[in-house]
Amino acid sequence: MPPTLASLVHHSALKLTVLAGEDKLETPVRWAHVSELADPVPWMEGGELLLITAMKIDAENAAAMRRYVKRLVGAGVVGLGFAVGVNYEQVPKPLVEAAKGEGLPLLAVPRRTPFLAISKAVSAAIAAETYRAVTAGFEAQRELTRAALSTDGPAALLARLAAHLDGWAALYDASGALVAAAPEWAARRAARLGGDVERLRERPAPASAVVGGDPREAGDDDAGGADDAGDAGRAAGGGSDRPDGSDRVELQSLGTGRRARGVLAVGTGAPLGTAERYAVHSAIALLTLSTERSRALQDAEQRLGAAVLRMLLAGEPDHARAVAGGLYGELLDAPFRMLVAEAAAGPAAESADAGEHADADGAPDPLGVLADTVESAAARTGESVLAVPDGGRLVVLAPDGGAAVAACAAHARAIEARRGTKARPRERTAAAPDDDLVVGLSAPVGPIAAAGAFRQAEQALSVARRRGRVLVEHEEVAAGSVLPLLADDAVRAFADGMLRALHDHDATGRGDLVASLRAWLSRHGQWDAAAADLGVHRHTLRYRMRRVEEILGRSLDDPDVRMELWLALKATSVPSTG
Repeated sequence: MPPTLASLVHHSALKLTVLAGEDKLETPVRWAHVSELADPVPWMEGGELLLITAMKIDAENAAAMRRYVKRLVGAGVVGLGFAVGVNYEQVPKPLVEAAKGEGLPLLAVPRRTPFLAISKAVSAAIAAETYRAVTAGFEAQRELTRAALSTDGPAALLARLAAHLDGWAALYDASGALVAAAPEWAARRAARLGGDVERLRERPAPASAVVGGDPREAGDDDAGGADDAGDAGRAAGGGSDRPDGSDRVELQSLGTGRRARGVLAVGTGAPLGTAERYAVHSAIALLTLSTERSRALQDAEQRLGAAVLRMLLAGEPDHARAVAGGLYGELLDAPFRMLVAEAAAGPAAESADAGEHADADGAPDPLGVLADTVESAAARTGESVLAVPDGGRLVVLAPDGGAAVAACAAHARAIEARRGTKARPRERTAAAPDDDLVVGLSAPVGPIAAAGAFRQAEQALSVARRRGRVLVEHEEVAAGSVLPLLADDAVRAFADGMLRALHDHDATGRGDLVASLRAWLSRHGQWDAAAADLGVHRHTLRYRMRRVEEILGRSLDDPDVRMELWLALKATSVPSTG
């Protein structure tokens, strides 16, 4: 352990005597410093044992000593050593009283004990503590490495780390889902940190945050802002599964890219010491190696996946299976669904690589977030998925009825909930960057029908964009009516333009041509039935239909004209989706 005032007092060669502050002798000493300045505070960093002979201060002036001691305490000085027999035969009473009043430990240093001996004792103790910490850190690193290479992998590593810290440890994947925790009871504690983990994942890596403690204690690249620590501290304040009912949690992002590939959480009863921090940093490195594949390997897998997808779309499933080998398990031998996703702003708004998970400004990439969500869900259940970034799109093949498809649907519902509305895109408020997403999902198909599934997913994607939806399944398009498709702005503009002349005629009060046209078309051109619906004579209706032809300059005998007019009438009567 680091040197303390108590260890110096008990040092047999120093012969120090405690005159004040007996209850604070367990305070660690960062250094021993000699200063005869009347005000040494500007040169103090905190944690020092200050050694003086009172050469420049009036140690018998009570008011001056109270000010002097108060300044030292305010600067974080942990103790004051006074040389007896140099300028004063005894430690002056005003200094003793001032030290007692401020609770500052005051040590009498005998004349035969040089200040250099005290400095050497502190330095030796610090060096011994540093050596112990480094040695313990290397030993922890060896143990953690052996655990990481074992069959249990990350789970074994977490168990060893928790034992070394005398606390608990948990691992979250790229989507923020809890993967493993040690000991077993820690899973309940780790599950309550979902919000804090999500906030950390939203920040550029590497990042860290402290939950339930002083954020400045983290001591890493990014110890988290006050908001992070405050929110997390309130969450932790509800209790803990630790036996003593409290803990301090550090969250550390994993990965080498701009977006975290996972998060490590460690919970302890006190701030981490040097040896413990060595162990945590070793665990971060090992977990990063296990969760972050090399860029070259990732690029190779993406190129292989793209080749497999092209073969499937070309109607060559046997060749696709041969190229894929066992990389995608049984995915190509069972019904799967194809997913096509784009940013809501359109393909041009996205980079060519959804794998980076962030744009040039560091904002979350919605396609990267979706890929993480789908792949993490599949990994947790042992499913195989094929995810291929395709320009500004993401194409995914996932088992029908599996966890990956369910995770995609849940992700879409969460985005809809955050948006607070299913209104058309032009009517929505601005969405968060990672909410800027539209997805089309095909019906279940076999490998031989992959090209058809791709068309289905594209059609569903087109409908999702028009309706302002995040996700549309092809079954919704195939089983529904064509009428909702008429709620598109371009269709409405066409309908308004086609019927404008008739509406202008009706506005003059010279007849109701629009209503008459609708009734005649709905009755398939049957004059008597349509006239009865309108409550007019059939000759009146015939006259009105001749006026429609004259005004539009088109013949109602043409079936294409009748179809266009009917669709225009329906488009103007279909409400906007929302």
